[in-house]
Amino acid sequence: MTKLSVNINKIATLRNSRGGNNPDLIKVALDAERFGAEGITVHPRPDERHIRYQDVFDLKKVIQTEFNIEGNPKEQKFVELVLANKPAQVTLVPDTEGQLTSNHGWDTIKHQSYLKDIIAVFKAEGIRVSIFVDPSEEMVEAAQSTGTDRIELYTEAYASGFHEDKERAIKPYIKAAKLAEKLGLGINAGHDLDLHNLQYFSQNIPGLLEVSIGHALICDSLYFGLENTIQMYLRQKNG
Repeated sequence: MTKLSVNINKIATLRNSRGGNNPDLIKVALDAERFGAEGITVHPRPDERHIRYQDVFDLKKVIQTEFNIEGNPKEQKFVELVLANKPAQVTLVPDTEGQLTSNHGWDTIKHQSYLKDIIAVFKAEGIRVSIFVDPSEEMVEAAQSTGTDRIELYTEAYASGFHEDKERAIKPYIKAAKLAEKLGLGINAGHDLDLHNLQYFSQNIPGLLEVSIGHALICDSLYFGLENTIQMYLRQKNG
């Protein structure tokens, strides 16, 4: 069964816009779990424009489901943060400083040696590792050689093409997922998945273990309420 991990970055963005602690990030994370979320995802960035480093320590103390920390391991402070908190999973994303949002996966051929080394650091501490990749069979095959446990398929291209031609949009993802399964890699996915495109994706991607959803889910919760929205996403990803 595919797990739903709720990314709470946008809750932190709203909190930071006015200072103080409204909304309360910790309470939202705990409520999300209570409402059915099967994991909590955060993506701290160096400027701390949403998730702050202290938030990670505070969340680690209370999260009962899987805790997933995303970020660029080329930032030493990020590596130290992950090692200090030992989440269930770390997702390595090749963001650049000041980048608005994640917009590409790793070149697992060019960065093969680096990824092998940094993945070994996290795995030595018992942390499951997932790396962000585009739906390219070449990149998936090279990912297997890095020692990663899982890949996270970057789904922006699928989401962008879904309404025009969903079969064409999902085709490279199916190929990438089938190869990943063959190579023994776990499969996660995320970026721009929503109530419209999630079910089709979940139904057609073999071996899908986890979807991480934040922006669309938080936007939907403004209309439907957080508890109802999480339940709606759970129904979609479970088909």
